[in-house]
Amino acid sequence: MVDLSTDSDSDFSAETPVETGGLRMTKQRQEVYRLLLAQRDHPTAQDVFMRVKDTLPHISLATVYNTLEALVQHGLVRQVNFDREPSRFCPNLADHGHFHDKTSGKIHDVTFKPGVCVSDLLDLPEGAVVTGIEITLRGELPAEGAR
Repeated sequence: MVDLSTDSDSDFSAETPVETGGLRMTKQRQEVYRLLLAQRDHPTAQDVFMRVKDTLPHISLATVYNTLEALVQHGLVRQVNFDREPSRFCPNLADHGHFHDKTSGKIHDVTFKPGVCVSDLLDLPEGAVVTGIEITLRGELPAEGAR
């Protein structure tokens, strides 16, 4: 059984530092980063833009794209891609995969069970050293009332 928790109810109320991961945190970067940490639902850049306009009404879509790119480049968030869909952004930096519920469109973080080794699950080439993992599972979750 995989853990499908999303931590979407997490409350991020702490102040974002002036510099994080070597990146100077401008007001726009702070707000986008705060939003990603508070709403861990893997939003697209367009989603982030629409949400951040509530607090920064004059922000441009280009600024949101540039901010997300900077956050990714400095290792503060991950860019996640599903087939031909727009990129999504994930602040969970722990090793994990994603479950894409095709019915609802929601994306859930899935964690690895303690002690599980990727070589126990996959037939890797001899001597392979895994330095990163991107796992996407696709399927359907039962409707809320059917659980």
